[in-house]
Amino acid sequence: MSTPKILAIVLAGGNGTRLHPLTLEDSKPALPFARGYRIIDFVLSNLVNSGIYDIHIVVQYKPDSLVEHLHSNWIPWFKGIKIIYPKTTAGEGGFKGTADAVFQNLHLIDQVKPDQVAVFASDHVYRMDIRQMAHFHQERKAEVTVAAVPVPLSIAPSFGIMVTGSGGVLRDFQEKPEQPVPIVGNPRWAYASMGNYLFNPDVLRKLLLLSHIRGETDFGRHVLPRLASSGQAYAYNFADNWIAGVEAYEEPHYWRDIGTLEALADARRDVRGPRPRFNLANKEWPLQASSPVPQVVNFERPDRRPANVGKALLLAR
Repeated sequence: MSTPKILAIVLAGGNGTRLHPLTLEDSKPALPFARGYRIIDFVLSNLVNSGIYDIHIVVQYKPDSLVEHLHSNWIPWFKGIKIIYPKTTAGEGGFKGTADAVFQNLHLIDQVKPDQVAVFASDHVYRMDIRQMAHFHQERKAEVTVAAVPVPLSIAPSFGIMVTGSGGVLRDFQEKPEQPVPIVGNPRWAYASMGNYLFNPDVLRKLLLLSHIRGETDFGRHVLPRLASSGQAYAYNFADNWIAGVEAYEEPHYWRDIGTLEALADARRDVRGPRPRFNLANKEWPLQASSPVPQVVNFERPDRRPANVGKALLLAR
C-alpha cells in the first residue's frame, strides 16, 4: 500500500487558561517543557519523522514566543513549515474554534492537493508514527479517523470519549461526558480522543461547510458527534502504534495531555532520571527542534513491528 500525501494542519492557537500564570504571556504550545524543548516540538517531530512535509501551524493567542521558537529552531532547516495567522481584515475576526480555524483555511486543500488532511493538536507529549494511522485509514476506506488512547475511567470525563464497534468503527462520540462509556470488555478504561484527526479532503470540506452554515465552530463539540454511526468514521487505537527505540523501562505508548499545571509538572518528572517513563533521547525517533542536521526517519514498512511489542497503555499512577 502506497504512503498517501498528507497535508498537516497543527492547531496551536489555544490560550490554555488552566495553565495560568504560565500562559499569561505565552500560548500553551510555546511553553518550555524540558532540555530546551517546547510542547509543540513533539507534534512537529512526529510529523517530520513520519515523512509529512507540508505543515501549516495555526496560531492565535499570544503567538510571539511560539513564532520566535519556530523561526529559531525549525524553519532555518525545515522549509515545510508555514505559520497561519487569523484574518484581521475589516469585518473578520479571529478563529472561533478548532473547526472554524480549519474552515478558514480550506484553500490549503486546493493548493497542496493531498490524499489526506491531518488535523493535529499541539499540546500533547508523545511519540507517534502517523503513517501507521494513515495506513489504518486507507485499509478501512475511512472518511475520518480519530486517534484514540485508552485512559482510566476515573479521568475520562476530561476528554472527548469514543464508543467503538468492530474494527474500530466509531459508534458514538461524547465530548467530556459525566458518565463516559467504557471500552467493551475493559470496564475500567475508556477511549479518549487525542485531538488528532485524519480526513479525506472532500469530506473535510463538506463537514466544515455544513458546520459553518450551522454556526458550529469546534471539532469535539460539533463535528465529531455528528459523524458517529456514519459507518465511515473510525477510531485508531494509539496502543497499536509502534515506535523503534523505546526502552524496556519506559511506559509503553506514553501520551500526556498538557492541560493543567499538575499535568505539566508530572510530565516533566516523567522525563527525568536514568530510567525515565518517557525518554527524550530516542535516537530512532528524535526530537527534531534545534537539530543542525535533522534525522528524518523513514521506515519502509511502518505497519510491521516485532510481535513481542506490548500494547498495554499504563496511564494510572
